[in-house]
Amino acid sequence: MITALPLGWTAVLPVLLVALAWAAATWDAVAGGRAAGRPVPWAVAATGPWREGARLLVGQRRRGVASDELLRGVGGGMLPVAALLAAAVVPLGLRPVADLAEGIVWFNAMEVLAWAAVWLVGWGANSTLSLIGGYRFVAQGLAYELPHMFAIITAAVGAQSLRVTDVVDAQQGLWFVVVMPVAFVAFLLSAAAMAFWGPFDAPLGRDVAGGAAAELAGVDRLLFAGGRWLLLVAAAAMAVPLFLGGGHGPWLPPWAWVLVKTAAVLAALVALRHRIPTIRMERWTEFSWVVLVPATIAQALVVSVVVLTEGGM
Repeated sequence: MITALPLGWTAVLPVLLVALAWAAATWDAVAGGRAAGRPVPWAVAATGPWREGARLLVGQRRRGVASDELLRGVGGGMLPVAALLAAAVVPLGLRPVADLAEGIVWFNAMEVLAWAAVWLVGWGANSTLSLIGGYRFVAQGLAYELPHMFAIITAAVGAQSLRVTDVVDAQQGLWFVVVMPVAFVAFLLSAAAMAFWGPFDAPLGRDVAGGAAAELAGVDRLLFAGGRWLLLVAAAAMAVPLFLGGGHGPWLPPWAWVLVKTAAVLAALVALRHRIPTIRMERWTEFSWVVLVPATIAQALVVSVVVLTEGGM
């Protein structure tokens, strides 16, 4: 039985990711303007990402003293590649581009590439502020990775499979968000932290002049910023098959339900950015290890007991 999409969809996937990233950036500009008391027209917000992209595309690259251009280039290019590879296992409807037996593990592995990418960008610039930003992201990753891992494992345990399409099929009667609310919330928080987004943007903090991206300009900054948006989209899209029933739903076709649910998760993450200020690293680490880790372990244990006693969710 063929469960993956035709090979041609490998060319469509990047277009879909960019389109969703553009929509999220548009909504972010509108929400940011409203929060600041300076409303931004939708037309201006919609063209903003393209204008900024064109400006960076023709801008001059910045080279620091004794900077390692190879490491910095590899790190910047790795972000969008990691996002694209992570999204390959997300069902676009009921079938993904790559229906891997270990799809959930694959997604988490691509997230680890983002760790390496941001740190390489910070290290390669040979700048103190950039390096601080890179290490901040590593510290942030150490804080969110365990709750994130337990959250996605909980969904896998509920479906008794690491294949993402199996997780979607297990939710035909009841979405996992209903029986795994703690795991869902932990996943959303870790998704924002993975894209160093909103309250988790300390790696790019103003107090360190932009942190990991402080020495980036031109195409380098375009790749880095674009990769960040694509990571956010990939993480939001993954929440749909893990906890929101994937393409299952009444009236609409499966692909439309995936699109609607992904847009809803993205809207929530964008709103999070304009409602909660940046969280200090030590406070986030304390909250993660003291609250999120025990809560997600307890959620995983409860789901495991139900699966063992009832034979499934």
